[in-house]
Amino acid sequence: MRPSRRALAGFSLYAMNVRTAQARDLDACLALDESYETEYVWQMDTARANGAIQLGFRVTRLPRAMRVVVHSSQDALADHFEQGACVLVAEELPRVIGYIDVTPDIAQRVCWIQALVVAADMRRQKVGTQLLREAMVWAREQKLRAVMASVATKNYPALAFLQKHGLTFCGFNDQYYHNRDIALFFACNLR
Repeated sequence: MRPSRRALAGFSLYAMNVRTAQARDLDACLALDESYETEYVWQMDTARANGAIQLGFRVTRLPRAMRVVVHSSQDALADHFEQGACVLVAEELPRVIGYIDVTPDIAQRVCWIQALVVAADMRRQKVGTQLLREAMVWAREQKLRAVMASVATKNYPALAFLQKHGLTFCGFNDQYYHNRDIALFFACNLR
C-alpha cells in the first residue's frame, strides 16, 4: 500500500521541477485555485493632528475565518508570457502545481511579482518558496535591483509569506485595486 502525501510530511518521494513555462502550460496555471482563507488582515489607522497625518498598519484578527476567491486575468498571464516576462511553473509530473509570473520594469530596474499561485493541496510544501527563489535568480541575471509585489491587506497568507522570504513593507495605495482594497507594497533588494 502506498503511503499518503500527509504521511510523508517532511519526507518526499515526489520530485518537483521548476522550469520556464511554455504556452501549453498557461491553461494549467489558470486552472489552479487561487482562493485562500485568512483569519487576519492588515488594518490601516490614520490620524490628523497639528497639520500632520499619521498612518499605521496593524495586524487584526477577524471574528471568523474568511475565504477569499481570486480569479486571475487569463489575458494578463498570456500577455506577460507573450511579452517575455518570467513565467515559471512548478510541476510534479504529470501536473503543474504552481506558477509565478514576474514582469520586469527595465527603466526602474525592478521586477514585479504579478502572481504566485500554488495548488491548494500543495501549499506549505515549499513550492512557493522554490518558485520565488528561481524568480529572484532570474531577476539577478537580468541585472535588476529589486523584486516588488503588491498584496491586498486581507491576503494575510501572502503577506506572511513575503515577509518570511525577505521582502519588506515599502508603501501602500488605497486606490490601486478595483474592489477598493488597499494594496500593500513589498520589496527586496537583490544586491
